[in-house]
Amino acid sequence: METVEKFNKVEKPQCCKFRIRLETNGNRQAELLNSYYTSAIIDKEVDLQPRKSRAKTCKRKLKLKIDYILDIVWFDLACTVYYAASVEASGEIALCKTGFPEDVYSAVLPKDVHKGQPLLNVKFSNCNRKRKVQYESSEPADFKVDEDGTVYAVRSFPLTAEQAKFLIYAQDKETQEKWQVAVNLSLEPTLTEEPAKDPHEIEEIVFPRQLAKHSGSLQRQKRDWVIPPINLPENSRGPFPQELVRIRSDRDKNLSLRYSVTGPGADQPPTGIFIINPISGQLSVTKPLDRELIARFHLRAHAVDINGNQVENPIDIVINVIDMNDNRPEFLHQVWNGSVPEGSKPGTYVMTVTAIDADDPNAQNGMLRYRILSQAPSTPSPNMFTINNETGDIITVAAGLDREKVQQYTLIIQATDMEGNPTYGLSNTATAVITVTDVNDNPPEFMAMTFYGEVPENRVDVIVANLTVTDKDQPHTPAWNAVYRISGGDPTGRFAIQTDPNSNDGLVTVVKPIDFETNRMFVLTVAAENQVPLAKGIQHPPQSTATVSVTVIDVNENPYFAPNPKIIRQEEGLHAGTMLTTLTAQDPDRYMQQSIRYTKLSDPANWLKIDPVNGQITTIAVLDRESPNVKNNIYNATFLASDNGIPPMSGTGTLQIYLLDINDNAPQVLPQEAETCETPEPNSINITALDYDIDPNAGPFAFDLPLSPVTIKRNWTITRLNGDFAQLNLKIKFLEAGIYEVPIIITDSGNPPKSNISILRVKVCQCDSNGDCTDVDRIVGAGLGTGAIIAILLCIIILLILVLMFVVWMKRRDKERQAKQLLIDPEDDVRDNILKYDEEGGGEEDQDYDLSQLQQPDTVEPDAIKPVGIRRLDERPIHAEPQYPVRSAAPHPGDIGDFINEGLKAADNDPTAPPYDSLLVFDYEGSGSTAGSLSSLNSSSSGGDQDYDYLNDWGPRFKKLADMYGGGDD
Repeated sequence: METVEKFNKVEKPQCCKFRIRLETNGNRQAELLNSYYTSAIIDKEVDLQPRKSRAKTCKRKLKLKIDYILDIVWFDLACTVYYAASVEASGEIALCKTGFPEDVYSAVLPKDVHKGQPLLNVKFSNCNRKRKVQYESSEPADFKVDEDGTVYAVRSFPLTAEQAKFLIYAQDKETQEKWQVAVNLSLEPTLTEEPAKDPHEIEEIVFPRQLAKHSGSLQRQKRDWVIPPINLPENSRGPFPQELVRIRSDRDKNLSLRYSVTGPGADQPPTGIFIINPISGQLSVTKPLDRELIARFHLRAHAVDINGNQVENPIDIVINVIDMNDNRPEFLHQVWNGSVPEGSKPGTYVMTVTAIDADDPNAQNGMLRYRILSQAPSTPSPNMFTINNETGDIITVAAGLDREKVQQYTLIIQATDMEGNPTYGLSNTATAVITVTDVNDNPPEFMAMTFYGEVPENRVDVIVANLTVTDKDQPHTPAWNAVYRISGGDPTGRFAIQTDPNSNDGLVTVVKPIDFETNRMFVLTVAAENQVPLAKGIQHPPQSTATVSVTVIDVNENPYFAPNPKIIRQEEGLHAGTMLTTLTAQDPDRYMQQSIRYTKLSDPANWLKIDPVNGQITTIAVLDRESPNVKNNIYNATFLASDNGIPPMSGTGTLQIYLLDINDNAPQVLPQEAETCETPEPNSINITALDYDIDPNAGPFAFDLPLSPVTIKRNWTITRLNGDFAQLNLKIKFLEAGIYEVPIIITDSGNPPKSNISILRVKVCQCDSNGDCTDVDRIVGAGLGTGAIIAILLCIIILLILVLMFVVWMKRRDKERQAKQLLIDPEDDVRDNILKYDEEGGGEEDQDYDLSQLQQPDTVEPDAIKPVGIRRLDERPIHAEPQYPVRSAAPHPGDIGDFINEGLKAADNDPTAPPYDSLLVFDYEGSGSTAGSLSSLNSSSSGGDQDYDYLNDWGPRFKKLADMYGGGDD
């Protein structure tokens, strides 16, 4: 351990980069030491922050000798010389110890510390264990430690003695184990040999010298520089342009040079951000930078003479924009929705909320930390959830999530940058809505232990009872939906239970008819459970049971016949009055005293009757098997049995009579018409017999010709082909063409046999060589058959009826039209049409009226053609009328007064005028008119007695009338 401590305390070179390497000659103790340091620091590059005052120390060589032949050498990768030191150490090699390898870290700094400036690097040894260590400073307002152990300034300030000492803490994020180390910062001493620097002095960047020729060979004058990047904070307040560095070439002493910079930010978009003084080489920035837009600028500096010739090789200048905490965290969504099943155990994942920060994610400005600000509601615990401060994962931390009590939680989530520093970090909030989803933790429970219902017997699809249950789970989910089953009391399966999807009630339904006489009551045991099983760990029973008592109501049932149908066998031909059988119905209502009466419901041939009291069936006609009402030898009759219950019920029964055949039908020849040639050759007539009876009362048949008339056997001969067919041929060589009726005797095989003489109408005709008739005439003659003639007559009668109906309809329509013409349509009345007051057109010339109707009203509608009873009420009665003066078609204005006077005189002499004042009504102008009746005028008075001087007061429009009637005798 002592060896290790001494090794760690060796002063390290302050070069740009160095590599540590151990060499040993095989000594055991040295091998152990080598093995220890090889796993820790050997062959690892370390970047240091160089300072100008320490630049020359890289030219010395340091060699450390530990114990025997153990060399530890640091060699600079940027320089060509070594720097080493030696120290002797001895002791045992101790095991690795987790923590800071040093007790105190020291650093020498200039007085002015800038924001974001790296100060020193602290190392933490975790012995190759994957620990997640978080660093903190005891002075977080001034200093902060990055994850790699780099200590940098949080703000710009002048370094004082009070700020020179502080502590750094390291804490394991998992185990919460904590370590600390002290940090001493000292001011950089001012060298006496160097003049004091202006704090505002701008750093110079000198172009490196090129290789110069010496004695015919290239000789290196100065090593090329690696220009360190320029760190420039974003959002700087200026003043602008702000000087950064000065570019200078050693040749500016002998030549007049011009400096320039190229690249994005200078002469490439975005242009004009960086400018350079072409004379002095001063590089400046013209405006604040935004790291979120461009994080790094890569410029090239050029030096040319006044002729534009390149004097120096271009040098690269990298400007890093140092991130500032100028962006708040932003959540991807303002409202986050998640869910968690009720009853979840602590540690159950719920959801993840995510926020983003536009600042540098690798720096503290962009490192976010999450926390829960509030939870609503706060039951059953105010801390039901927690959030991973780095990932944003929300998990449960307490038990007791119950959807039936709290269905939803609302969390206010805060995201803060600067690794959650409440003092310097920017924050933002979002809402997380967590819905507690339902699980089946509550079984359905019946609201009563016993349910009652009743049902009439023989009824199906009837709801007997409603089984009501309660379930605290979320409605209309599988955890709430109830499933019912009958566990006892229904061995024959006459009941079923369906679930009402809306109310979750169980509907007990009858699915099979129930007979009151068999079962008067049922006691059912029913159980209810959910569609899904209960969640694990629930102490309730998975189902609930109840009892359903169903009472069966006795109703009047239909009487029924047994057997139905009833089949009997009888021979046909039974005479009327024969008793066939007794059809008896039974009443299923054993507990009701009722009587049954019988009636006939269906008897197609009307052969039967039934006794209404005892159901005895008797024939009232002869039973005939060959009747068209008999199908397949069976005759069906239906009877009705009715009781006297309330309400009365009835039932039907069918009697099927299987009729046995007797030989009661004689055979007939088939076909009944045929044709043959005048000569026996070349054809003959094949015939058979038709018998409505069945075996053994039908074939085989015997065919023969009668003895009379004698011409039958003389002209014809019949030959039996088999039991059913025979052949009729001409016996003579030639028979004159015509229609002949040939009687044929046919006998069946019944016992006793039945014979019949059937007439076969044979047409004898002239035939061609093929044996076909060539005559036009047919058997029925040239006319049509009887059926065709009847059909034609019916068509003619129907056609005549249709024609007659059409004529009657036309005459009726003409009469209605004439009757309508006798009535005067008010819209067609010229007296009404001429007196429209609501039209203010151009006068009579603008109206399309026939004014001639006003001059001779009698010519429009003569009273002689008007029937009594359809005259208008305002018309005068029919009397001899005086001759009124007829106004000319175009009267002179001066004749108007004479025309009026003549009209008045005619009206005075009209005996039919009073009291028919309506003759003088020209139009109705509403009720309450101030105008008096024209009959009140003194028609006999002279116009000269009137004073018309008042017309002059009515204006210029009445001046003409005033001159005509108010001007005196002239």
